[in-house]
Amino acid sequence: MNKVSLLYRRRLIPRECIPLKDDIIVEQNDEVIVTKWKSLHPRADFSHGCSCYFLQEGLKVSKIYRADGSLLHWYCDIVEYSFHPEDSSLTVTDLLADVILSPEGLMKVVDLDELAEALETSLITQEQMIACLRRLDHLLTIIYRDKFDRLRSHIDGLGL
Repeated sequence: MNKVSLLYRRRLIPRECIPLKDDIIVEQNDEVIVTKWKSLHPRADFSHGCSCYFLQEGLKVSKIYRADGSLLHWYCDIVEYSFHPEDSSLTVTDLLADVILSPEGLMKVVDLDELAEALETSLITQEQMIACLRRLDHLLTIIYRDKFDRLRSHIDGLGL
């Protein structure tokens, strides 16, 4: 993939596509893009974080911090990517299913109700649903086999 200069976050529910113009790209290659960012809107639960976009795996893994700098949790999105060479941008479409990992080791799979709603209302295609479920299974297999360190390593290795 060519060098990405701007990321867009596309959500299906609610329907929006916004440029992540304040995100700072820290590292990028053909396999990953690592960014650091501040929350788009003021929030009580977290203020900033960093994300690793796994371009071949359809995953985005984010390390989310509270305002005091303590780790809130790891947040894993199932996504799809589309590169736009005309402006060197990458649109990251959130396919809704997410996995949250707490520092204590607890895991929650969330937003499957939104995934079902998106299929019912034709916000996603059958192909996207199949890809989402396969990527979710891949991510859960990594976590269950205690291999999440591989996904964390790009962020942790940069000291973010």
